[in-house]
Amino acid sequence: MSGGRTTTRRIRISGQCLAAVACLVGGAALGQGVQLAMLDRLDPGMWEIRMRDSRQSERVCLEDGRRLIQLRHPNLTCRQFVVEDEPGSVTIHYVCPGQGSGRTRLRFETPRLVQVESAGVASRLPFDFAAEARRVGDCGKS
Repeated sequence: MSGGRTTTRRIRISGQCLAAVACLVGGAALGQGVQLAMLDRLDPGMWEIRMRDSRQSERVCLEDGRRLIQLRHPNLTCRQFVVEDEPGSVTIHYVCPGQGSGRTRLRFETPRLVQVESAGVASRLPFDFAAEARRVGDCGKS
């Protein structure tokens, strides 16, 4: 009889393990579908990214705020992992195979102003910066 109990117990434990794995896989699938709604609140147009520790700035034309995630890896297809997705901020870790990786935190202030913190490796060199991104006009105009 004790052999029967052991078999039942093993099946029950295996069922619990399968349930846990299903929850983890389901959670990962949900994480991939995260909307990053904060980024959708940003106004499209020409944005100036001004570095905090220098007078350097760059301008980028944004259709939506997602372009701000990979400022040091523009136009690359990278795998993105959502670390934080809140109404006022998002944090994304991303990996660009063979090209480097990064982690970016964007904090919403207004639809035309965002604080950016990003660090990682691009072109085999480390980067780490804090910047302010501000909408300055329409694309194609200064």
